[in-house]
Amino acid sequence: MSQFPSSTASPAAAGDVASRPLHPAWVMLGALSVVFHLGLIFYGLAPALVSRPVHMALALPWILIFMARTPFERWSGWGLTLLGVAACGYIALGHQSLMQQYGFIDNPLQMAIGAFLVLLALETARRAIGWPLPLVALVALLYGLFGDRVPGQFGHPGIPLPSFMGTLTISEGGLWGSLTGVSVGVVAIFVIFGAVLNAGEAGRGFMNLASAVAGRLTGGGAKVSVISSALMGSISGSASANVASTGAITIPSMVRLGYPRALAGGVEAVASSGGQIMPPLMGAGAFVMVELTGTPYTEIMAAAMLPAILYFATVWVGINAYATRHDLKPLDDADRPSRREVLITSLFFAVPFVILLERIFLGGYTPQYAASLAIFAGLVLLFFDVTLRFSLRGFASRLAEALVTAGRQVAVIGSIIICASLVIGVLAMTGLGVKITSGILSLSGEMLWPALLLTALACLVLGMEVPTTAAYVICVSVAGPALTSLGLEPLLAHLFVFWFALLSTITPPVCGGVFIAAGMVGESWLKVAFKAMALGIGLYLIPLAMVANPDVIRLAFAPAAALFDMLKIGAGLAAISFGVIARRALWLRLLLVVVGAVVVFVI
Repeated sequence: MSQFPSSTASPAAAGDVASRPLHPAWVMLGALSVVFHLGLIFYGLAPALVSRPVHMALALPWILIFMARTPFERWSGWGLTLLGVAACGYIALGHQSLMQQYGFIDNPLQMAIGAFLVLLALETARRAIGWPLPLVALVALLYGLFGDRVPGQFGHPGIPLPSFMGTLTISEGGLWGSLTGVSVGVVAIFVIFGAVLNAGEAGRGFMNLASAVAGRLTGGGAKVSVISSALMGSISGSASANVASTGAITIPSMVRLGYPRALAGGVEAVASSGGQIMPPLMGAGAFVMVELTGTPYTEIMAAAMLPAILYFATVWVGINAYATRHDLKPLDDADRPSRREVLITSLFFAVPFVILLERIFLGGYTPQYAASLAIFAGLVLLFFDVTLRFSLRGFASRLAEALVTAGRQVAVIGSIIICASLVIGVLAMTGLGVKITSGILSLSGEMLWPALLLTALACLVLGMEVPTTAAYVICVSVAGPALTSLGLEPLLAHLFVFWFALLSTITPPVCGGVFIAAGMVGESWLKVAFKAMALGIGLYLIPLAMVANPDVIRLAFAPAAALFDMLKIGAGLAAISFGVIARRALWLRLLLVVVGAVVVFVI
């Protein structure tokens, strides 16, 4: 699994980090992180003020030392890591007495440790993904400290500093809140699962299966990209990661077949963006949604499945529409794998996936426990190469890669969630979320669709600045209550916000997947972005279509109605996509767009 914050991380930096040699110290630290997080699943529940500070402590060396870009960052990283581990250790070792303080700091040492941990969380997030999220968190902290001086309804009565800092750092709020618990107990397990699969031959299995299914079709090179990115995205949840992995194969293949370079890059960028909406992972969003909505994970998977399929189906139709403008050739026979190769390589992802899904849906186990069993199956498969030849040396090499990848990526997503948890903690303490909700209701005239458009705009803007999961958490915390108060069911409101928080992956000016694809294909990023936006038009319309046709997310409860709505939405989106892209008379294209919009939103 590749890192989640696709929209803000530097591609070059990410590539440099990923290409570093696997030093034994990092392999051992990765092993420690994997053993700790798996151990929490099998050895019982640990107190929150133990597991969550240890989670942060394990993340610090990866972000502050391993990902350091300059000598100053590296040396300062060592100092911050040592102090940070000591501060986290103070919380974990003294958790029993700290719980008796009920979030109130009672001595200068605790105040110093608390202030340091808050600043460390901001700096760790900054080094992991850049300035935007830490700045949002810093503004929230300043509001919590000085909001009593803000006049009018957006001020608050004031919070004593010992209570404010204590709630954020020595209680199960702020840094150690429920979102951090999701990162520790669920997200980390699926990150490890993805790292193990990607260290083996699962990626090749995805590509071979996609080539066998779609390679012979018109636009086969592009359709292989769509299918392989959908499969890869189901375990990575990262647009940038998908572009870098599947794009390394599909983009040169499309260029070799004569596809326009901007189209080749756009296809890969938009196909890779679907990973964050494709179950089971959804870029960690599914697990955060479980915590925020109280909806079982299996129901969230079912609710998200049909909209995700609609997204990729719309991209598929868009490729067919581009085929009316360009000669989009199928893959050459020499580039398509044999049936035997498809069967063998598919085992590397099919076996763990079958175990995962069987244990969840038939065994009745929790997602994290099922994923842990799938991890062990994936570890066994690391003994074998693509020809099913057993190799201890190959196993050692692949295991080391999996451990380092897992350790680094658990750290990155952990740093994002811990920083976002500060924002959520301040919103809860000050009541700012309720005040913003009231503002949205007032601006929208207490009408649903204007409120949806205001929320969508906020999600788009915030999503351009912070990773999708963090943008979703912040937006839904302030806008979600407004949408539900206007009659939207909670899960639908969360899915709506999550989809719009994802728009920045292909929408200028911040479009991480597009930048990487443009660099790989050697084309202007703006040209690639326009192609991606045309192909990915479903990303803009499907959230609104879910509101207009709410049965589409009720696959678990009303499958017939859900499938009917999916077919209706799909027909409308196909008409819109074809009208936007295809080379036909202008009047016909406009007619297709209008008819498609009526089918999706009116009928």
